[in-house]
Order: sequence, then structure tokens, then C-alpha cells
Amino acid sequence: MNENPSNPHHDSNPPSGPINANWERETLEKLMFATIREQRAARRWSIFFRLLIIGIAVVSAWIFFDFSFPGDDAEALGRHTALIEISGNIEDEGGGSADNVIPSLNKAFSDNGSVAIVMRINSPGGSPVQAGIIVDEIKRLRRGYPHKQLYVVVDEMCASGGYYIAAAADRIFVNKASIVGSVGVLMDGFGFTGTMEKLGVERRLMTAGENKGFLDPFSPQSEKHKAHAQAMLNEIHQQFIAVVRAGRGTRLKETPETFSGLYWSGAKAVDMGLADGFGTVDTVARDIVKVEDIVDYTAHEGLPERVLKKFGAAVGEGAVKAMGPGTPSLR
Repeated sequence: MNENPSNPHHDSNPPSGPINANWERETLEKLMFATIREQRAARRWSIFFRLLIIGIAVVSAWIFFDFSFPGDDAEALGRHTALIEISGNIEDEGGGSADNVIPSLNKAFSDNGSVAIVMRINSPGGSPVQAGIIVDEIKRLRRGYPHKQLYVVVDEMCASGGYYIAAAADRIFVNKASIVGSVGVLMDGFGFTGTMEKLGVERRLMTAGENKGFLDPFSPQSEKHKAHAQAMLNEIHQQFIAVVRAGRGTRLKETPETFSGLYWSGAKAVDMGLADGFGTVDTVARDIVKVEDIVDYTAHEGLPERVLKKFGAAVGEGAVKAMGPGTPSLR
């Protein structure tokens, strides 16, 4: 029989192999296994992130509650030299605040194992109020524990409010290149009256009490207010001078420049009687106290305090200072 090439149903190329009747099942199985693998991977990542969050929470809680209390190892060490560090500005919050320093001082002085106390100071100064509160407590503790000496070791800088505190110690040790002194007081701020006039801005300040707008940065400076502020600064300066004279006594080689607000190198400070000699925490413990074991009584800030201070308090303080007159400052 002849084949009809015009037959439309004729297939001249039949399939070369058998048709897989189970292809749908295999495709579904592949999809199912892929889904299972994705779910397992998702669970593993979920477990990982949960463990990570728990770890962060545990570490944060440990830092926040500060489980390593100062002086906990005092009993194990027996006789020791107590260390308290003041680093940064002397202000009402943070490591240089009276609320932070005074509990450390009380614990260090009252501990039966502490032979002497060393304060390591690295500060450009700050609040005369906070410095004054710390100095008053140092005086009280020295009267209550007359057999325990208090030494100050200056790190990079011990200026203004930092030196205000240092002057209350029995002896002060520095590095020859340390920055020491700056016995003075300042109050800073800005005046915007000229800028406001150029911009056509009118200041509308209403007060009850003729001096309530004292040193308002948006109003012309009054000679009366300027004189009052200067008198207040002079008064605080004299308080500072009295603390230095009482603390240094006859060791102080006073000159007209001593209380002028200038600062000097550690080597010059020794010559002027602002410091007693050269030393570090280790050399003072070894050579002066003669007890080399050192226990740190410093109350350290927790993580939340550090975060708030960096991202909140500093910004707020800067804005306040920019907008108005500052408080008297020993720096």
C-alpha cells in the first residue's frame, strides 16, 4: 500500500523514547522537598536570632546591674591600695559626678583592707558645685580615717575642677608632661542681638522681676548684669583659691600667675608647688604606700547610661549652652 503524503494526521517523526507518565509526581516531590528545606533553614535562622537576642539581653543586664562591685576582691587580697578613677568632665552626671565618686570614696576609706587611697584624675574640669561636694567629703573622710593617706596621680590632665579636687589630697603626683593648674572660673554663652537686627527679628521678652532676664542671649548685655556675673565668678574663684591654699599649705610657691587661670606642665607644677613629684598609680602603690596589690573601687557606668549620655545628654547640653548663658565652670 502506498502512503499518502498529503494525510495531515500522518507523523513522520514518532517520539524517540517512552513518555514519563510520573513527571507530575516527581515535580510535586521536588517542590515539597524544596519547601521542607526552606522551612528548616528558616527555623535555624530563627533559633540563631533568638539566641543572639537572649545573649545581648544577658550581657546588657550584666552591665546594667554591674555585678562586679568595687572592692569585692578586697578580702581575697588582704592589704591593698585602693584605686578610684575620675575621668572626663566634673559634672552632675557620669563618672565625674559627686554621686558617682563619693560612694567609691566611702567604700575605699571604710574597707579594713585598704592601706591608702589613690585617685587617678584625668579631667579638664567642670562644675564647681560637684568639685566642691567631692572636696568636702574628702575632708570629712580624712578626719574620720587619719591613718589613711589620700594620694592623687595625674594622668594626661588635671585642670581647673580636676585640680580643685586634687588639692584636697595629701600628695599629688604627675607626669612631667601632664597638664596641671588652671585655677580660675568661667561662664560662657553667646549674644545674638546683632544677628537679630540684620534679620529683622524682634525679641519679645516679658519678665516679672527686673533682673529675671539676666544675661539673656537675645537682649543687649546690661552693665549691671555683667558686673553681677563678674562678682559671682570672683567669689567662686576665691573659694577655689582657698581650697588650693589650704590643701597645698607651705608647699605652694605662690606667684601672681598661680591663680590666674593658666596651666602648666607637670614638671613646672612640681617647681611651683602645685604637685609633689612624679609617679604613676603603680609606683605610688609600690614606693609610697608600699602595698603593690591594687583594688579598683571606681563605680563604672552601665551600658544604658553610656548610651543615653552619648546620644541624648550631650546633644541636649550643647543646645542649652548655645541658646543661653552657661553656669560657672572650673575649666
